[in-house]
Amino acid sequence: MSEALTHVTVLREEAVMALDMRPEGVYLDATFGRGGHSRAILARLGEDGRLLAFDRDPEAIRAGKGICDTRFTLLHRPFAELREGALAADFSAFDGILFDLGVSGPQLDDGKRGFSFRRDAPLDMRMDTTRGETAAEWLARAEIREITEVIRNYGEERFAFQIAKKIVAFRAKRPVASTGEFAALVREAVRAHEPGQDPATRSFQALRIHVNQELDQLALALPQALALLKAGGRLVVIAFHSLEDRVVKRFLRHAATPDDLPRNLPLRVHETPQPTLRLIGRARRASAAEVAANPRARSAVMRVGEKLGARQGGVHAAC
Repeated sequence: MSEALTHVTVLREEAVMALDMRPEGVYLDATFGRGGHSRAILARLGEDGRLLAFDRDPEAIRAGKGICDTRFTLLHRPFAELREGALAADFSAFDGILFDLGVSGPQLDDGKRGFSFRRDAPLDMRMDTTRGETAAEWLARAEIREITEVIRNYGEERFAFQIAKKIVAFRAKRPVASTGEFAALVREAVRAHEPGQDPATRSFQALRIHVNQELDQLALALPQALALLKAGGRLVVIAFHSLEDRVVKRFLRHAATPDDLPRNLPLRVHETPQPTLRLIGRARRASAAEVAANPRARSAVMRVGEKLGARQGGVHAAC
C-alpha cells in the first residue's frame, strides 16, 4: 500500500483501553477499516481470546487478509447486519464492541472512489463498490426536492435548494458524472461559506451519507450491539461529525435512562424499570498532539457505555 493510501487510526489506544479488555475475552470491531484497532485488540488478547471484525468496503477486506491469526475473523458485511453476521460466524456474545465511524483515510485519498473533491474522478462514493447505486446514478434520477433535502439534512447546507437547482439544470444537458463537476456546481451555488472550508465540503458529506445510508445503518446497528454485549461488556463508539454523534449520544442516553412510569404506581423495587447500560465518563476527544500529527482526528468524539446486568445500578456520568 502506498504512503498516500495509509490510514492513521484515531484514538487507537484510548478506544482499546475503553474496552477494558480481558485476555480471554471475545470482541467485535464493527468497522475494520485498515485494521488499526483490530491489531491493537489482538495485541492484548490471550491465546483463548477471539476477535470478529466487519467491513463493507472490499478494499478493507483485502487489507484484512494480511492478518494471519487464528483468533481473528473478518466478514464482508455492513455493521447493520451485526447480529446476523455474528451468529453466522459462530459468535453469540461479546465482552466489548467498537465502532470507528465515517470515511477512512484511504477512501478519501483514493481518487477513483469519488469521496473527495480534491481529485477529479467518477462520482461513486459507495463504501461497498460491489452493490448499490452510485452518487452519480442517484443524482441523475432524484427530484429537486430530494436533492435539496439530502444536502440540507445531511450536510446542514443553507444553500441546498440553490445547489439542487444547479444540478437539475446541468443534467438537462448531460449527467453529473464526476467529482469535479459536482464540486464546481456546488461552488457556483454557495454564496457564503466558513473561512478555510471549501464550499463543496458539506455537500460531499451529505451525498456520501445518503449513498451509504450511514445514519440509518448506525441506528440499526447500535441496538444490535447492545443486545450482543455480555453484562459488563463495553460499547465504544468514535464519531466524526455531529449528525452521527447525535445518533450515538441519544442512543446511549436512552439506554442509560430507565423508562418512566406513572407516579404512585404500586411496584416492588425489583419490578421497577432499570437502565440497560451505564455511561462511562464523558465524551473524549483526540489530544492536541494527536490532532497535530493527524488533522483528521480534530472532529473525533469517543463515547463509552457499559452494559448492566440484572438489577445493576450506579451513577451515570454525563454523555
